[in-house]
Amino acid sequence: MKDCHLLLIVCLSVFFACQTRQTTKQEIASKWTVEKALQWSTANGWLRGSNFNPSTAINQLETWQAESFDTTTIDRELGWAQNIGMNVMRVYLHHLAWQVDPSGFKKRMDTYLNIANKHGIKTVFCIFDDCWNPTYHAGKQPDPKPGVHNSGWVRDPGDLIFTDTTLVKTLENYVKDILTTFKDDPRIAIWDLYNEPGNSGYGNRSMPLLRKVFHWGREVNPSQPLSSGVWNKSLTELNQFQFENSDVITYHNYENPEKHLAVIDSLKVLGRPMVCTEYMARRNNSLFTNIMPMLKANHVGAINWGLVAGKSNTKYAWDEPIADGSEPKLWFHEIFHPDGTPYKQEEVDMIKSLTGK
Repeated sequence: MKDCHLLLIVCLSVFFACQTRQTTKQEIASKWTVEKALQWSTANGWLRGSNFNPSTAINQLETWQAESFDTTTIDRELGWAQNIGMNVMRVYLHHLAWQVDPSGFKKRMDTYLNIANKHGIKTVFCIFDDCWNPTYHAGKQPDPKPGVHNSGWVRDPGDLIFTDTTLVKTLENYVKDILTTFKDDPRIAIWDLYNEPGNSGYGNRSMPLLRKVFHWGREVNPSQPLSSGVWNKSLTELNQFQFENSDVITYHNYENPEKHLAVIDSLKVLGRPMVCTEYMARRNNSLFTNIMPMLKANHVGAINWGLVAGKSNTKYAWDEPIADGSEPKLWFHEIFHPDGTPYKQEEVDMIKSLTGK
C-alpha cells in the first residue's frame, strides 16, 4: 500500500514502554501468551504467499458482492499460487458487502475458503483498511483508471466513520458475526483486524476504531490469532497499541534488504512469531530474489503484494501513473500475467526453490 515504504524502526524504548503501559484487564487476560503464539507458529510452519484479490476485481466489493464473485478466476489463480508452493493468501473483506447480504457474504467467504483449502492455501482475512479511496457504494464498481495503481480500491470504513454515528454498531455486528462464524475454522491462519491504521492522513483518528476492533475480537476469542500490522515509524501511539495487543507480530516493509533486516532484528525483541504481510516492490529493490530468502532464514512469514496482474493495476507504481495505460517498464507488484505466465521466470524459479516445488 502507498506509504508502506517508510522504514519501520522499532526502538527498544518503545518496546519496554509497551511492557509497562497499563492496559485493561480484558486485554491482558485475553492476549495470547508467547508460548501459545509459538505453538501456533509451529503448527502453521513457514507461511508464504501473496495479497490476493482476483484479477477480475478492482476492489474488495467487486471481489465479494454476489454479482461479481468470480469463483472460476479464484480457483484458476490460486492454482497458480499452489504450483509455486504458496500456502497462504491475505484477502481483504469489506463491511458493506456483508451489510447488503450478511448470509450470502458468509457463504461466499466459505466458498472462497473451500477453494483455497483445495489448493493447500490458508487465509489471512483483513477486516478494516485505511488505504486509498475514502468513499464507496454497493453495486457496480468503477472501471480502472488507465495506468493508475489501485484506482478503485476503497477504505473500510473510510470517512463514513467520522460522519455516521450509527456506523460503529454496524461495524461491531459485522466483526462479531464473521469472527463468530469462522472462529474455529482451521482454513484461516490469522485475523488481520486493521490494515495500516492511520494511513490517508488519519493518524490517531484511527485509534478509537483500532481499540474497538481488538476489543470485539477479544470478546469473540477466536482460535486463530489476532493482529494488526505496523507500517509507519511515525505513528508511535498506534504502533504501540498494535504491538501490545497482537498475538503474532505482523508488519509491512517495501525497503531494500539491509533496511528490512534492521526491522526484523528490532522486532525479534518482542519474542513472538512474525509475518511480513506486505513486501516486494521491484522499483524499491524489494524483490523476491533478495527479500524472500532473508525472510525464510529468519523464520518470518512472507506475504508479498500481488499475485496476478488485473483490474487493481498494482503492476503500476504508487506514485508513477501512466496515463495511456501502457505497460510499465518495470512491474511494481504481481507475479503472473492474466494468462498465468510469469512476469519474471527467474523470480518464480526462486520462489519454487524456497518452497520446495
